[in-house]
Amino acid sequence: MKLGAVVLTMGNRPEELRALLDSVAKQDGDPVEVVVVGNGSPLPTLPEGVRTIELPENVGIPAGRNVGIEAFGPGGSDVDVLLFLDDDGLLPGTDTAELCRRAFAADPKLGIVSFRIADPDTGVTQRRHVPRLRASDPLRSSRVTTFLGGANAVRTTVFQQVGGLPDDFFYAHEETDLAWRALDAGWMIDYRSDMVLHHPTTAPSRHAVYHRMVARNRVWLARRNLPALLVPVYLGVWLLLTLARRPSKTALRAWFGGFREGWKTPCGPRRPMKWRTVWRLTRLGRPPVI
Repeated sequence: MKLGAVVLTMGNRPEELRALLDSVAKQDGDPVEVVVVGNGSPLPTLPEGVRTIELPENVGIPAGRNVGIEAFGPGGSDVDVLLFLDDDGLLPGTDTAELCRRAFAADPKLGIVSFRIADPDTGVTQRRHVPRLRASDPLRSSRVTTFLGGANAVRTTVFQQVGGLPDDFFYAHEETDLAWRALDAGWMIDYRSDMVLHHPTTAPSRHAVYHRMVARNRVWLARRNLPALLVPVYLGVWLLLTLARRPSKTALRAWFGGFREGWKTPCGPRRPMKWRTVWRLTRLGRPPVI
């Protein structure tokens, strides 16, 4: 089971990036081949053996990671599994790569593994980092319906079968788009609490484009992937949830702007999931209306 890793960076965290790469190099078993993609920025000096790609402009998270995937051959075909790791994260254990190898080797239908993200100082895992509705116990591993973008491992056969991340999303919900396509193709997704990435506690709203991108991409996600009957239900539920969270007027204005944009702009190819996939998602605890 050959492993590779893709790390996307904007070049503004050189010390954290070096620490992450050191933690990958310390993994047990065969070495993990690493590609670092500079997303619109030059890269700092990196350890010997790390492959680098510098993009002339910031193409966004999904497109940048897709560049890293293709660096391992079409659909990542030069390796069996690709790890995707945030540049300010760190693998505290040396057995994470070996745990990945064992997990994918033991279950031929396992397509994606979502790691547990923990704060390096407190050890706390935020609820939003547990990819299921029942998130109160982050130490419980389970089958899930989505995964975390900067702390995961994907069997490269998944990319070869259903395609990569949606480039145009730029930021937000690209993981769920891939997860739904993978589940529709028959793959499984696991959340593993024993595979840990240390990452500082942050709020997603720190990004200036957060509210617009979240709303726009959620509309695109539904238009691309859901049966027509579920599109208004899914988006109606998320509209109510957004209002219930009582965001600021500025945030709400940006959210509604993104929501309108999602309807008015092309969302990419539409491939609605099968109804049996809807039932699978429901049985896993997250029907695709929330």
